Amino acid sequence: MRVVVTGGAGFIGANLVRRLEATGLADCVVVDDLSTGDVANLSGTAAVFHEGSILDEALLDEAMTGADAVVHLAAVPSVPRSIDDPVTSHAANATGTLCVLEAARRAGGLHVVAASSSSVYGADPTMPKTEDLPSRPMSPYAASKLAAESYLGAWAHSYGLPTLAFRFFNVFGPLQPAGHAYAAVLPNFIDAALRGEAVTIYGDGLQSRDFTYVGSVATVLADAVARRVTSPDPVNLAFGSRLTLLDALAELEGLVGASIERVHDDPRPGDVRHSQADRSRLAALFPDVEPVPFSRGLAETVAWFRTGEVAVPG
Repeated sequence: MRVVVTGGAGFIGANLVRRLEATGLADCVVVDDLSTGDVANLSGTAAVFHEGSILDEALLDEAMTGADAVVHLAAVPSVPRSIDDPVTSHAANATGTLCVLEAARRAGGLHVVAASSSSVYGADPTMPKTEDLPSRPMSPYAASKLAAESYLGAWAHSYGLPTLAFRFFNVFGPLQPAGHAYAAVLPNFIDAALRGEAVTIYGDGLQSRDFTYVGSVATVLADAVARRVTSPDPVNLAFGSRLTLLDALAELEGLVGASIERVHDDPRPGDVRHSQADRSRLAALFPDVEPVPFSRGLAETVAWFRTGEVAVPG
């Protein structure tokens, strides 16, 4: 099997490439413009790398020649980034998904598995989040992801393209970068803690997230490709855990063996207060997948920050 991974030099994509190769499921082709990814993330893999944008039709056609499936992870991530630059987020996340779908259709109707986001639920207080809840995007990023998953459903209905849209919930793990303005919360916490610096918490720290280890995500994505799983509706890719930022910091303190200073700042526009997935639809489609516990995932992530060694995710 030959699988194209868009955004494959990003942290989720590079972990997925390792999972696909190590388990012998597929040879991988990566398309990435390196705007947020790093080709070094693919070190030690056999992936064929194409540097460029998913908005480039010719590049996509070249990458998808002879392919069986596409895992579409390329995006401009981050709610704050989208608020600063909404047009770029839309072009990459919405129009880019349209371009990937059309390339998959030109290539003969490839199976397309794509990443959406739990941010599409917005501020609806219902817990856990079921996929049937109304979508209420609170940021340009969330709106662009809702558009992307809508395109997948429309292309499946209109053209018979086999598709599956996953809503990711706060994925974390090795290869996730820290130390930049739009970095995710856990890598920033870990990086600061290992440097002996204070962490910045936007708000009171009691906001909760369904943190999902990248190894669990890679396992589900690989299985989806191997079995050509499709769904007419989006599927939460998270397992129903719920941890506050303060709880996550307490776990991190135990791993680094030191207290971590907190600095509180104002909540950020577009951030939701709580997030937790209902896993019923995921369990029905992937009954054999069990998540890596948060504590183990956090320990493996801290180990990567310390050593730079990446294990096969799973």
